Amino acid sequence: MQQAKILLIEDDELASEMVYSYLQECGFEVTAVFTATESVSYVKNNSYDLLILDLNLPDFDGYEVLKSIRKFTSIPVIVSSGYEDTKSKLLAFKYGATDYMVKPFDLEELEARIWIQLGRYSEIELEEQKEQHTFEIVDGTVYFQGEPLTLTTIEYEILSLLIKNSNNVIQRETLLDSLSSLSSPRSLDNHIKNIRKKIGDNGNKAKYLKTEYGVGYILIN
Repeated sequence: MQQAKILLIEDDELASEMVYSYLQECGFEVTAVFTATESVSYVKNNSYDLLILDLNLPDFDGYEVLKSIRKFTSIPVIVSSGYEDTKSKLLAFKYGATDYMVKPFDLEELEARIWIQLGRYSEIELEEQKEQHTFEIVDGTVYFQGEPLTLTTIEYEILSLLIKNSNNVIQRETLLDSLSSLSSPRSLDNHIKNIRKKIGDNGNKAKYLKTEYGVGYILIN
């Protein structure tokens, strides 16, 4: 199987070394750079499967990197940042981030999120891609682990949107704008809870339908 290539953009040398060493041990081919200018140049002149991008860089910030590279590539980008406020997350997603992790984070979780992004975007043949998706829509019916789900009309609409955007955060506002039949914004929370019950998901430790607090939801598929 082809080795996935990752560009790590992190100006903290100690943090960079920790992430670099861990991902190398996981079998990834990792290149580490320390400035925004370097990162844009590397992405333009090389082929990578995924970027890990720190927002605080010495020359200009990670948002500018996102805006620059999105002019010529759709490569998945996991933003790594000490900022945990909603505004920072929304800006990152607005400029093209595909995931967002707040520092300090667990390296095993980073690895899991990398595989999710590679499975969604990369042309590398992954073993995970050979397996049946957890959620599928066939002839107007949502299937969960191969079994049809009994859903209300609004639950079907919500889950369909989430499935179409699997493994990516979909903003709450996007859901609200797309679901004209919602009786109120608050009712979305109740429908999400009902969907979780039907797939056996625990809201606090959800495995499939996760809440990205202050931003929206992500369906792991």
